[in-house]
Amino acid sequence: MQKIIHVDMDCFFAAVEMRDFPELRGKPIAVGGRSDRRGVISTCNYEARKFGVRSAMASAYALKLCPDLILVPGRMQVYKDISKQIRAIFAKYTNLIEPLSLDEAYLDVTNSPHFQGSATRIAEAIRQDILQETGLTASAGIASIKFLAKIASDLNKPNGQYVIRPEMIEEFVKTLPLIKIPGVGKVTAKKLADIGLHTCSDVQAYSDAALVERFGKFGTVLIERAKGIDPRGISVNRERKSVGVETTLAKDIHTLEQCRAVMPQLIQELAARVNRSAKDRLIHKQVVKLKFDDFKQTTIELRSDEVSVNLFYQLLEQALERQQGRGIRLLGVAVGLASKQVANDEANAVNTSQLDLGF
Repeated sequence: MQKIIHVDMDCFFAAVEMRDFPELRGKPIAVGGRSDRRGVISTCNYEARKFGVRSAMASAYALKLCPDLILVPGRMQVYKDISKQIRAIFAKYTNLIEPLSLDEAYLDVTNSPHFQGSATRIAEAIRQDILQETGLTASAGIASIKFLAKIASDLNKPNGQYVIRPEMIEEFVKTLPLIKIPGVGKVTAKKLADIGLHTCSDVQAYSDAALVERFGKFGTVLIERAKGIDPRGISVNRERKSVGVETTLAKDIHTLEQCRAVMPQLIQELAARVNRSAKDRLIHKQVVKLKFDDFKQTTIELRSDEVSVNLFYQLLEQALERQQGRGIRLLGVAVGLASKQVANDEANAVNTSQLDLGF
């Protein structure tokens, strides 16, 4: 039986800022956003969360909820450096590590020799090492399957851990709200609620065939999760699927000409990012993203084996057909990346390093 630990740093970016700038401690702060209220928050501390401030929230709305909120510009390189420290700590206990982001990861400690194989004690040791080496706290969830380990890591936050033992799974999932299952967002939760499904026990009592017919592949996954089943193992080699860059504009823009004026800088930055992090990968699509003044967004994408500047501008024009008179507050461009296996198989294909991206 697997022993999975999900480690999740506590309000990571905000915690780093409070560590490095003690005058911020005890005050509601958010990392990201902008003082002109145009940005979006990356994360916030627990003092800010008491007011309802959350990640991915617009700065303007966050400041309405918490007028004393302090917006702190992010320091991504600092966060990346600390993340490397944390992953080095993980590696002391297991080489089966699946990073999900800079501040969270799954660890398989099934065959770890540490602490007589006790996943609970290993999690405690990891959290203590992180605190000693970085001055930051982490929470952990321990279970025999991945999605429950992730849920468990949130149950004793901050600076705590929770164990869901195998014999607890059947009872634990019965009352588990579906919104807690990773992959079930607000939109999906509403669709499920519309047919009377709120908890895993509701799904257990519902027709499997009806769920699959209505939700397709996700319906099958939902049936498994509702029964406490998750056959996935740790994926050590997670592939990056895309590279993108976007900007939240200081003022709303409205015309194609205004958008075209923003594009060159975005495309140049995208080229630099691809060359830094994915120059050995094949491109398989290009994407343009717009967010409007009502915070609704749209994306246009098209399959492309070569990066074309002209295609970005064509996609921009198509995206603007959905504008409906709204102002544009955010503009982004991205490329989708083919899997490394595809890249290896297509030896004669043109890759990004050969292209020099053309922009």
